[in-house]
Amino acid sequence: MTTTRKQHSAQFKARVVIEAIRGEKTLSQLGSQFKVHPIQIAKWRKTALQQMPELFVDGRTRKTHSGEADNTALYEEIGRLKVELDWLKKKVGMLD
Repeated sequence: MTTTRKQHSAQFKARVVIEAIRGEKTLSQLGSQFKVHPIQIAKWRKTALQQMPELFVDGRTRKTHSGEADNTALYEEIGRLKVELDWLKKKVGMLD
């Protein structure tokens, strides 16, 4: 007998995690209430707590870090294209 995996929405996960973080009920009680395995609730809670500090990072600094990564990738692409262009020019005989 095969069972299909349940896919829970982000809103549902958030509601379950908020209840788990509050700590008013045990994970077993929450599992019974929301029809989710307690280990899954613990994983969602752990993920939420790990990602929580990122929510409060200043948006201006976050953009600069992603921009630096984009710039690095673009410079690498430019370098590859320049080498390829030089090779093609040499092959055709334009560069001697």
